[in-house]
Amino acid sequence: MEDLFDFAVTAELLRLDTVQKALLAAAVLGLVAGVLGPLIVMRRMSFAVHGTAELAFTGAAAALVLGLSVSYGALAGAIVAALLLGLLGGRESDRDSVIGVILSFGLGLGVLLLWFYPGRASNKFGILVGQIVAIEPADITALIVAAVVVLGVLAVIHRPLLFASVDPAVAVARGVPVRVLSPVFAVLVGAATALGVQIVGALLVVALMVTPAAAAARVTASPWRATLLAVLFAETAALGGIVLSLAPEAPVSFFVTAISFTIYLGCRLVATVRTRLTERGARPSRPLPAE
Repeated sequence: MEDLFDFAVTAELLRLDTVQKALLAAAVLGLVAGVLGPLIVMRRMSFAVHGTAELAFTGAAAALVLGLSVSYGALAGAIVAALLLGLLGGRESDRDSVIGVILSFGLGLGVLLLWFYPGRASNKFGILVGQIVAIEPADITALIVAAVVVLGVLAVIHRPLLFASVDPAVAVARGVPVRVLSPVFAVLVGAATALGVQIVGALLVVALMVTPAAAAARVTASPWRATLLAVLFAETAALGGIVLSLAPEAPVSFFVTAISFTIYLGCRLVATVRTRLTERGARPSRPLPAE
């Protein structure tokens, strides 16, 4: 048990260049996920994130087979997924089924591509659950550039996108280009999802893209406070997951998902307690008996 929380070993490993690169990548991913997360939750796109992650996995697997950067492959696959979701899932009634179709196809194709890959099994497994030791300087550069582009585009469209997310019918009536904003946001989500493939893996990237925002939504109704809390929660999960995984040399993805889930349960508890206290304070007192 002591080996799992050996602070001396953790401190020593934190000095390694590989670990510092991973922490930088996690910090960038936490920022992007925290900013996008509340809008994902508000627009009910959690399942879409999972579907996008499957094609990010497919793109990463294709890059692995071709000897290219996994980050670029994941980014290309995620953008393709976002475009497919935008084109095929235009009607809300069709969206879930379209996501399910794309998800299953992407996962199946990715498994086939990994079967073609002749390299080490650890590289195959890393695409699914993350592999921070595989992060290269070129990956860091690609991640930062993609994050800047995503946050820059989001800053431009945030106000109308937030309006369209809160009340789409009124937004359409006011002339907000909802049909344009939806696929643009889907591409931003796809790019952000691709950023997390090497850190938490394609299967578990939803832990950073959705869970922190879902936790924040439990304790505040303000979009701005929810965004700040989501960034804080995502950074805590991403950075804390890497630090806790160092000494035991365990998969980073477990600790990231465990921290995210713990934060979510804590926020649910806070919301429950607050609701009960509010109901108790609003409950009318019993009238005094008549003399």
